[in-house]
Formats: sequence, structure tokens, C-alpha cells
Amino acid sequence: MATAKIETDDGPCCPICLEHFNIPRQLPCAHSFCEKCLQSHITTQTAKITKLNYIKCPVCRNPASPSIKDRPTSEWATLFPVNTVLQSILPAKSKVDRLCDACNTEGTTVPAEGFCIVCKEAMCGDCLKVHRKLKMAKDHTILSVEELDCNPENVMKLAEGFTCSEHDGKHMKYYCKDHKFPCCATCFFHGHKGCSVVIDLREELPPLLCENKPVEIILADMKKIESHLKKFIEMNESSVNNLETQVNELAAEIRKVRKEINDLLDELEKQVKTEGNRIYKEEIIRKQEKNHQCLSLIHAVRNSHYLLEAAHKYGSNLQKFLMVEKMTSQLHSYYNLVGEKYEKTETIRFEVQLASPIKSILSLSLSELGKVVATTSSNTLPLICSSRSRKDCHVKKVNVIELKISTIGMSSLFSGVTFLPGDRLMLADYWNKQCILLSSSYQFITSHTLTGQPWNICVLDDQEVAVSLSNQKEIQILSVIGDIIRRVRMITTKYNCNGIAAAGNGKMVVNGYCDNNKSQWSLINMGGDIQCTPHHYDSSACSQNYIALNNMKTRVYVSVYVMNSLLCFDMDGKKLFTYIPDDLGFPMGVAVDRYDNIYILGYDSNNIHQLSPDGSVQQVVNTGVPRYPRAICIHQSKDILIITNNSDERTNLYVYQLK
Repeated sequence: MATAKIETDDGPCCPICLEHFNIPRQLPCAHSFCEKCLQSHITTQTAKITKLNYIKCPVCRNPASPSIKDRPTSEWATLFPVNTVLQSILPAKSKVDRLCDACNTEGTTVPAEGFCIVCKEAMCGDCLKVHRKLKMAKDHTILSVEELDCNPENVMKLAEGFTCSEHDGKHMKYYCKDHKFPCCATCFFHGHKGCSVVIDLREELPPLLCENKPVEIILADMKKIESHLKKFIEMNESSVNNLETQVNELAAEIRKVRKEINDLLDELEKQVKTEGNRIYKEEIIRKQEKNHQCLSLIHAVRNSHYLLEAAHKYGSNLQKFLMVEKMTSQLHSYYNLVGEKYEKTETIRFEVQLASPIKSILSLSLSELGKVVATTSSNTLPLICSSRSRKDCHVKKVNVIELKISTIGMSSLFSGVTFLPGDRLMLADYWNKQCILLSSSYQFITSHTLTGQPWNICVLDDQEVAVSLSNQKEIQILSVIGDIIRRVRMITTKYNCNGIAAAGNGKMVVNGYCDNNKSQWSLINMGGDIQCTPHHYDSSACSQNYIALNNMKTRVYVSVYVMNSLLCFDMDGKKLFTYIPDDLGFPMGVAVDRYDNIYILGYDSNNIHQLSPDGSVQQVVNTGVPRYPRAICIHQSKDILIITNNSDERTNLYVYQLK
């Protein structure tokens, strides 16, 4: 196969074309792309859905809207800002001439000669003359293009005071410690005015810098991810190269039998080589596409590395802080992308299935004689973990949300809860047979009536969720677009399913109990078909069990209510560990944070057990809930934990911050 080209680290590259940037345009998520590559991506996305007013980042899939939404989509790429930091780091041979911004807005292409640090605009010689004559600009600092491009410190001055991606032009002035979220004045007024700790970044920045995750650790994690992605590429190349050898070995195997059935075997050899080579060529294309995705993510990680390193060396304290916040969020998305896209590679092996007995072979037709069968097996790389630990973190209750909704009452029981894209929240109301959608500030938006009693919810993608209806042996797939919830389809399961978790690639992991009253979990597809042998873990039928997966989708965690325990399996059903402490009474909800630490709710013991990925206990925290905590979910990027309960205050939600 054509070998994937892993470039040496000779400067920032576009994650789409994998070449050095040509006018790097930056999205609000801080990922950058060549202007032409970004415009091509915009054209592809907007062609699928008419009147779309945003795109998704090609790397992290976060939404990004142009600053002027009513402009034609063919101009959207130019509306995103140029990443001057990455542009300054480019090798000299890859840099493009800066153009005068003022002349460019009038459709004239004129090379820039200088750059105003205050106005943040490139100017040609004529525009510079006019600019210097303006009384309001007499104290502005003008740098030559050479001074700007050759000095990262000058470039960082242009980025001073990052602006809010939600409110264009607004500077980040505050930091909400409850939500770990930097915000502008508008964000603060509309979304964080009631939070307990909001800091003015202009006055209290140094203490926050001390609380940040060290830059060196983030840079080391990025290098770790890059190294892991290179291993995926090597495995893919090795897998495909081995296929060619296997095809030739199949031909040799056929030749051994040719003495007796020479004519038929000649035809069979031809068919084997044709079929084998067809699969080989298809596998080349598939593996090359995966390698391109790995390279794309490598360059995205490198670009993040460059940005953070530049801010660390040359930026102001504000820049360092805000960049660390942005990069910490990106780092989480990188780990998830590695787990979702690349953690498992597949190897194809060939074999010829010959008919028996051989004596009757001459009476067989070519199709009856045998066929090539390609089987796929998984090659799993070791689990990659962040260098961050939560051993010393604290689970702090920061809010109690009392839901006052006409469709619920004290008869409600929130058996499931999950965060949706956009920080919204969805609840499964077991007794009232409905799902409830809340805003990012936990305000009621809408509800949707179900055909049965829901137990748990999981997010499938940006627009769909799955809801388990245990007593009906069904899973409902709902679309959540804007403020509207609709039922898309119904999946019938072969047994009562309670806990449910998305496993990626159109699959889900569900647990429950079957007709022989044994509790089990299994992997199913979107048609409800079981993809592997169900894994039994308890001889009793318990409808109270919950389930969760780690971020890499390689481990399954099951809370077993009647056994006072948490079980951990790999995806093949092998039990990795069992957690049975004395102070965990009737475990229910289970969730995993972005560092793969595990959180289990003790329904009767009224506590939260926090475990490391290997199953060792890190801390046990009293929930502060009146009684009977039930369901749990964690906002991965903001480290917010939500708990529901089954006490007399069961319509309350309890909000915690993981610090």
C-alpha cells in the first residue's frame, strides 16, 4: 500500500490537506485550517442541509458560526479570523504575503507593508500614510510585516484579550468557577449571574494561573496522543502489507492440490487472487482513509501544542490562562476522538474453505468447490490515559435545582439523566412516562410522552438519543433538534433492558435480565440484533442495574444492585475487576469522567464512590442528598456532575463541581 506520510515536526500544518497552512483561519474552538480547505468543508456541509447557519469543526465537531451569518456561504471562510500565531510559526517558504485589509475589503489585492498593533489591521504603503495622519491613531504602534512575522511576541500582542465565540467582539472579562467557564459580560449576565464564584479576570488572574493544569503536563499529553496516533498508522500499514503476503500464500496452498484437480484449481486460483486482491485494494483505501484521519488529528494536536507553547512563552498572563482553558477542553476532545475513531484497528485474514470429501471434487462446480472468506479481528492498543489524576479532587455541591413543571409532581421519578450537546440536560421520568428537556441553565424547555416507562438515556450523536423502556423490551430513538423532540424509530430487544450506553459505530451496550431471570449485558446494533454472546453476571433478575463505558469504549462498568458491587468487563466479556466495599449500599447510577475515573452512587448508603480506571478507590463522598441518590451524569468538559434522587425531594436535581 502507499505508505502514509508522517511528516517531521517542521511547522504547523492544516488537519485537512496535511500541508503547511495557506492563510490559516481559526474557528471558535481554536482549531485552524487553510482558508481554501475550510471553504471546501463549508461548501460540503451547507450543501447537505439548506439554510444551515453554522458548520461543525472537522476535528472536534463543535459548531462554529461566521461573524456575519447573512453573507453567502461561499464567503464564510474569510469571515473567520486569521490565526496570526500559527502563521508566524510557519517556515519561511510556506508563508504567503500579507495583504492590505482595507484594500481587500474593496476587492483590491495589495501587499501589506505594515501592521497596526492597536487596530489589528495589515496596511499597504498608501493606507499607512493615511493612518499615520489620523489624530486618533498618532500613538498607535506600527510594525513592519517582517517584524510581525519573525517575532512571536509581537504576534501574541495581537491576540491580547481573547473574544467570546458566542458574542462577537466581546472580550473575556470573567471566569465562572462553578462551571469552569471564561465568559464575556453578556455571558455573565445571561448565564452566570447566579453562580456562587465568578472572578474578574482583570483583578484576580494570578491565583487562577496557579490553579491551572501545568502547561508542561498538557504539552506532554499532546505528545502522548501524537505518539499513539502514529502507532495506529503503523498498525494499519502493517495490516495491509500482510494481506498481500496472505494472498500469495493462498495461491501456493491451492497449487499443492493441483496435481489431482488441476483444471478446476487453475480456475479457483484465479478466483482466489481476484477476490483477494479486490479485498486487498479495498482495504488499502479504507486504511489510507483512517491514516489520513490520524494524520489530521496529529496536526490538530500539534497546532494546539504550538498555540499553547507560544502563549506560555510569549503571552500575557491572561493569554496563558485562557489558552490553557481552551487547550484543556481540546485535550479532552482529542482523547475522546482517539477512543472513538482509532482505539481499535482491524486485521483481515484469508482462508479457503474447501469442500469435502476431496474425491468428489471433480463433480463440483467452481462455485461449489470453495470460496475466499475474509474474517476481521480486532487489534487493540494499550489504553491511553491522561497524565491528570483526580486523587486529590473534591466533589463539591454547588446548586440544588427545584423543577416546577406542570407535567410532573411528587409522583415523578427521574431514573435517567444525561447532558446533550449545547450543555442541555435530558431527564427520564419513569413514573410519568416522559422525557424532559432542560436548558443549560436547567430551565424547562419541553417534554415528550413515551409509550412506556423509561429507565435510562444515552446520547447517540448530535441530534439523537436512545431511551430504554425496560418493561416493554424496547428502546426508543428520539431526535432532539432545537426545542423539538420527535420519535424516530423503535428498537425491539430480546430481553428487558435497563442500563444503556452508546458504544459508537452504530452500536449500544445494554444490560438487563432475560427470560431465565439472569442479569446480563450485551452489544446490540441499531436494529436490536445482539452482536456478541450475552455476558451473564448475576443469577438473579434485577431491574435496578445501570451501565457505563470508558471514554475509549473498551470497558463496560455495571452497577449490580443486589450484590452491592460494581463489575468491570472488557468488550469481549472478560471480567477485569470487581469492586465490593462495605460502605456501598445498593449501587445504582454509574458514570465516567473525562479522565476515565468512575463514579458510583450508593442508593442506600447515600454516597458517591470515586474509583480510578483500574478499580482502586480514590475517595468516598457523602452526596448531601436527603435520601436515595439514583441516576448520575457528568459533563465531560466542564466537570459538572448531576444527581437525581428518590427521596421526598425527588423533583430536585443536585449539581456538583469536580474540583
